[in-house]
Order: sequence, then structure tokens, then C-alpha cells
Amino acid sequence: MENVESQGHARESQSAGAQLRAAREAAGLSRADIASQTKVAERHLFAIEEDRLGDLAARTYAVGFARAYARAVGLDEKVIAAKIREQLEAEMPERHETVPIFEPGDPARVPTRRLAWVAAAGVLVAVVVLLVFWSSFLSPQGALPDLIADKPAQTAAPVASAPPPPPLAPTNGPVVLTATGDKVWLKVTDGTGAQVLQKELAKGESWTAPAGVAGLKLRTGRPDALQISVGGKALPPLSDKPQLVTGVSLVAADLLARANPATAPVAVPAPAATGTGQPGAAPAPISTVSN
Repeated sequence: MENVESQGHARESQSAGAQLRAAREAAGLSRADIASQTKVAERHLFAIEEDRLGDLAARTYAVGFARAYARAVGLDEKVIAAKIREQLEAEMPERHETVPIFEPGDPARVPTRRLAWVAAAGVLVAVVVLLVFWSSFLSPQGALPDLIADKPAQTAAPVASAPPPPPLAPTNGPVVLTATGDKVWLKVTDGTGAQVLQKELAKGESWTAPAGVAGLKLRTGRPDALQISVGGKALPPLSDKPQLVTGVSLVAADLLARANPATAPVAVPAPAATGTGQPGAAPAPISTVSN
């Protein structure tokens, strides 16, 4: 009895995101499975699990998506919704927002992009019909004034082109991946597609690409929280927001060329057994998977 009560207290002390994630893992489901059931984008589910509610468009979406998530994993959606509201009030107490008539607990009730385009096309057609009716019936002899007659030609001032950025120094130094956020998932495969690494890096944790493995490719869901450095030189992040990227070459020359494509680094011959790939080869494009 005491054990059950202690588990209940521990669950109540958890955040809504932690409870949802624990319920999903206990059910053996992935975020992709939940996204398929609820029609909520996987990136929104990830933000809710990490209690990054401010990343969602509005607090009503945070509550609605959390309710749908709770139903999918068998939790009490009213309890989860109450916790989400408490967390939002704690994070943004000064914001007062009018609650709409419905919360998008069912994403299918949210207007689709196709419906929005159809509505926009209808408005455009109505405007065109109104203009034709006005010009043909109400103002048959009206004419628009010539707005460009006798107007001196204007010569566009030449735009000074910015000097190209300085080239990155060529190097075959080690490639190091460092997590700047917590729970940064990544997967690395070699040139044959065999898995070399798959784990979640804690904040500040680093992983160095092995020099003896050729054709290393990176796949991660948090490119915005992953710092890549080559030979001790930090490169710009692969993305400024959490999204799934795949097929990122971890060859030093490819990373340098991707960071500064206008001035690709000079290829430096690598030792025979380094296995870092063909220096100076064109980097493979990053494949971004939308959620």
C-alpha cells in the first residue's frame, strides 16, 4: 500500500511531459507511433516531452496536443491538461490569453493547409470578378492615368558586393560532436550502412569520430543542440531548430566545405589508414525530414 502511494506521489510530482514520455516508453511506443495516432507532428510531441511548451504556437495548442497525447498512451487527459496549464502559468504568468471556443485536442479539427489555399483562391476569384464587373459596367469609359509617362529613367545604383568570407583552414583533424543541450540523440553509420554509434548525449558530452572507419554518416533529431568541430575549430550548427537530419558526412573536408561552400578548403592528403573518406570530395547533401 505504501509502495502504491509513493508511486502515486512520484507521478504527481513529475511534469506533464515526463509523465507522457514514461507512459509512452512503458507501452513500447515511439514518438512516430504517437504522431501517427494523434496526427500531431513529432516535433511537437518532442517539445511537450521536454516541457518546452513555449516552442508551440500558442498555449491552446499546447493543451490540445497534450490531451491527444494523453489519450493515446492511456493517461487521464484532464489531469494532463491541468498540469500543462499550471506549467504555462508558471513559465509565463504575465500573459493573459482569451481561451477560444475549442482547444485543438483533435488535430483533425484544425483547418488543413489545402482548405486554406482553397479559401484564398476563392477570395482571389471574387476580387477578379468584382474588378471585371466594375470596369465593364460601372465605368466603361474610365481610364487609369499614365503613371510612367514623362518619368525620368532611374538608374539603379550599383550594389557593392560583400567580400567573400575567408576560407577555412584545410585540416584533417579529428571530428568531434559535442552536445550543447540535454538528451541529444544521434546515430552514426559507416560507408556500408552498418551502425557505429547510437545514443543520447548528455549536455556537454562529446564523441570523437573514429579515424579508422570510412564513410561515416550522421543522423540526429537535435541538430540545433549539436556542436561539430574539425581539428578544434567549431563549425556552424547544421540547423537552428530541432528537426530530423540525415546523411550528414562526417568527413573533415566535407564538413569544412559545407560550412563555407563559397571557399571550399584545399584537399589535404590523409594518411593511408585514417579511413576518413576521400578528402576534397563533394559533400553529400543533408536530408531533412519534416515532422
